[in-house]
Amino acid sequence: MSQYRVLIDANDEKGLVHKVSTVFYKNDLNILSNSEFVDKENNKFFMRSVVDGDIELIKLHQLISDVMPVSANIEVIAPQKKNIIIMATKEMHALGDILIRHEAGELEANILAVVSNYSDLESLVGKFNIPFIAISHVGLDREEHEDKILECLAGFEDIDYIVLAKYMRILTPKFIEAYENRIINIHHSFLPAFIGANPYKQAYDRGVKIIGATSHFVNNNLDEGPIIAQEVIHVNHAYGWRDMQRSGKDVEKVVLSRALKLALEDRIFVYANKTVIF
Repeated sequence: MSQYRVLIDANDEKGLVHKVSTVFYKNDLNILSNSEFVDKENNKFFMRSVVDGDIELIKLHQLISDVMPVSANIEVIAPQKKNIIIMATKEMHALGDILIRHEAGELEANILAVVSNYSDLESLVGKFNIPFIAISHVGLDREEHEDKILECLAGFEDIDYIVLAKYMRILTPKFIEAYENRIINIHHSFLPAFIGANPYKQAYDRGVKIIGATSHFVNNNLDEGPIIAQEVIHVNHAYGWRDMQRSGKDVEKVVLSRALKLALEDRIFVYANKTVIF
């Protein structure tokens, strides 16, 4: 018996769910879970099913393709651990949380390496017996530094996702294009938003009542890629800016790990700079 995740997005039309479920039924596949969504404004249909039974992956993909519209995007995935690279700078909270969850077996992932432009986090990563690679940016322009990173990443086979665990450098279009919709980032998101140096101090000075974090796929518009997960917490006048910073870091690490888990479990559809998540 094999288990598969079936992901389908297509232009919506009548009978799509019936056609797919009929394929499952005729091939004696058991539906373990199923989710559907129709974006009526864009006439888009999304479906994620988890099935098990005695059938080969290629055959199941072909049978579904035979009954779906020609323009449909269809993926049939056998669940297995995905390969990820983590990129970080100096902050350890987001990286540490992922390393602990990985050690505890909570993530369906193989962490191939942690890549950083500083060596500060090497001792932390070493505690988890994961390769740490420092590629300094000192004396290099952005493109030169990224070329060194891309050369390093080319030495790893089949990277599924790159996770920016507070990697504090803006990626160029060249880098983003190489891993389109496969780079997951985390950043603070205040109401109102604050950018630049020490956003928590700015938020404190403004007297905010809510702080939070957003995890998203990286695109060429800074912090404007398709959103995967968000969370907010309430604060009040008793919070100093360092209290806000500590609380903000807690939110950031939880949201980043949540977004990564969704990606590893093939729960995310990306379209029109948005996501559908099952």
